[in-house]
Amino acid sequence: MDIIFLHNLKVDTVIGIFDWERRIHQTVVIDLDMGADIRKAASSDHIDDTLDYKSVAKHIIAFVEDAEFQLVETLAERIAEIILEEFPVPWVRVRINKQGAVRGARDVGVIIERGNKD
Repeated sequence: MDIIFLHNLKVDTVIGIFDWERRIHQTVVIDLDMGADIRKAASSDHIDDTLDYKSVAKHIIAFVEDAEFQLVETLAERIAEIILEEFPVPWVRVRINKQGAVRGARDVGVIIERGNKD
């Protein structure tokens, strides 16, 4: 399986469990690895034969900007669902990084994999 990736996508959203977090926007950093077979696109050299990662990015940015989840786990799960349901990929890995959420650690978050990687 080939992988089309979109890394370091920064989006401002409401995320967190504390009252002060519910009143502000925080930046989450999203990494997406999406399973694909790129042979047809490599042969044709045409965007219609591959996963349009710009389309994926626009859709995920719009969703995350409007979201108001408490947990990064929930956000990751919803992103995975959107990608698997709305784009032609059988598998996705979603990494959500809520940088600075824990004192002393730069990166904090979750990584999930959903779908069929075969």
